[in-house]
Amino acid sequence: MNQLIKTIASFSAAEEFFQFFGVEYDQAVINVNRLHILKRFHQYLRSSPLPSTAPEAELFAACKGHLQAAYKDFVRSTPAQEKVFKVFQDADGTQQFSIDKLRQTLPSHG
Repeated sequence: MNQLIKTIASFSAAEEFFQFFGVEYDQAVINVNRLHILKRFHQYLRSSPLPSTAPEAELFAACKGHLQAAYKDFVRSTPAQEKVFKVFQDADGTQQFSIDKLRQTLPSHG
């Protein structure tokens, strides 16, 4: 495993990725979308893997580009529209409830 991958694998906060790669961000966007952005970043990395023998600078530039793209996805869109997590993929991000099920949740009038 190359050093870049080891380094980013140790990060525990979204902000660490942005600071490490020098990507500007709005904290409000990160606060609302941090998991979605990191998941999309991972998806981008998996969709266009670079060989581990690539020069470190090339790997760094590719990762930075993927992080910027993932961030931009959520600046101009919403988690429900981007559907990176299963909950948004199932039933188009909505849940279905029957009237009977809703009635069961109401307190009885006795």
